Amino acid sequence: MHLIILYSCMTYIIILSWALLYLVFSFSSQLPWASCNNYWNTGKMDTTNSTSAATEFWERRVLAISGGIEEMGSIRWEVLLCLIAMWIICYFCIWKGVKSTGKVVYFTATFPYVMLLILLIRGLTLPGALQGVMFYLLPEPSHLTDPQVWMEAGAQIFFSYSIGVGSLTVLGSYNTYNNNCYKDCLWLCLLNSGTSVVAGFAVFSVLGFMAHEQGIPIAEVAESGPGLAFIAYPHAVAMMPLPQLWSICFFVMLILLGLDTQFVAMEVMMTSIIDMFPAVMRRAGQRERFHTSEVDFYGKISNKYLCCYLQGGMYVFQLFDYYACNGACILFLCVFETVALGWIFGRYAVLNYTNIIKDMTGVRANLFFKICWLCLTPGVSLGSFICSLVKYQPLTFNRWYVYPAWAYVLGWVMALSSILLVPGWALYKLGTGTGTLSQVGQLTVNACSQISSPCPYSLICSNNIKEAWHKLFDSSFL
Repeated sequence: MHLIILYSCMTYIIILSWALLYLVFSFSSQLPWASCNNYWNTGKMDTTNSTSAATEFWERRVLAISGGIEEMGSIRWEVLLCLIAMWIICYFCIWKGVKSTGKVVYFTATFPYVMLLILLIRGLTLPGALQGVMFYLLPEPSHLTDPQVWMEAGAQIFFSYSIGVGSLTVLGSYNTYNNNCYKDCLWLCLLNSGTSVVAGFAVFSVLGFMAHEQGIPIAEVAESGPGLAFIAYPHAVAMMPLPQLWSICFFVMLILLGLDTQFVAMEVMMTSIIDMFPAVMRRAGQRERFHTSEVDFYGKISNKYLCCYLQGGMYVFQLFDYYACNGACILFLCVFETVALGWIFGRYAVLNYTNIIKDMTGVRANLFFKICWLCLTPGVSLGSFICSLVKYQPLTFNRWYVYPAWAYVLGWVMALSSILLVPGWALYKLGTGTGTLSQVGQLTVNACSQISSPCPYSLICSNNIKEAWHKLFDSSFL
């Protein structure tokens, strides 16, 4: 779980550094990706726009991309400086812990909605916007029967809601015991999915304008991944009146949204370590010192191993994003998490969990949630994970570059490094302990079943439950 968060931190910060560089360029008197008269242009742009000015700016100016992952090339100093700047911003936003992060998030989580509203209104008033909106809303029936589409959608939901990586659990641990988590979950789903829908209108209305201006189908201008944020949308913005204004709005929004994700991921790591070593980490000033070390550690790891500030860094970034931060890894972990919750949490696992929720919120979970915890969620997670393995396709860059064999091996090592820790640790404890699998299972169930009281909070504070948990975690069986 924490390895996936570590990998995500290392990739998000790279995207933020690119966005910061684009934001700086947005203050130019003429957007550098709006014309073909620059020293990095090849002169191969034609009326069919097979190679756009925005594409050449991205590939030849920002990335100065090399011929492959074997050719890492020289340092892109502008990207490196932006990367360092983003780490410094992250540090000063989280160095005082959740309280300081919460104050920063009041701005970083709300101001993007202002930017999104501005971009939405502007996009919907452009010629060709209706074409883009219709492309966004109308489904392609043939794709609905493709399991890959549903698997990708499921993985996106898991990433979007931070399911299975502990982010929501860590943030929720700072709430009071009687906080209504049920209502919070409903609001989270409504706001997150609602924002995604509205953002779709803002993006596809602009892509519709871009297709209208070029006289080509919108499917040819629609991009995914970094191409949407750093090629398609900037290209469309350059075709509007006052392009600098809209470019600044877009990249400010992108940076603030990315910072929110980065804050949460780093806070998860910080809180986990504090909970593991409370006597040391809760001393005065210790948090600030650790945050300095944490940012330094992330920075060195991302700089040394991702090397995304080099000319061949984009190949490494795509490899890292495709394997280490794959949705299949989260699906695999969610199988274990949901099985632990629905089947191991006490002799009557679901009853125990519903009792705790009722004690916290005053509302008992209905039958639908119980079915989800017992069958639906583990089954869907496992099925999606198996489907992702069956449908696996080796990574290619820009649909033409095939990675060498050693790069694919490295990618699978990164993927397995996170998903094998859970079963690997369990097997290690079984092998080094003195008990059998049956004894370990019985010990776990007996310890967890003591939380089945209608008032678990009082039990948690009692000596019995403390002894049970100490027995569970300190036993030679585990």
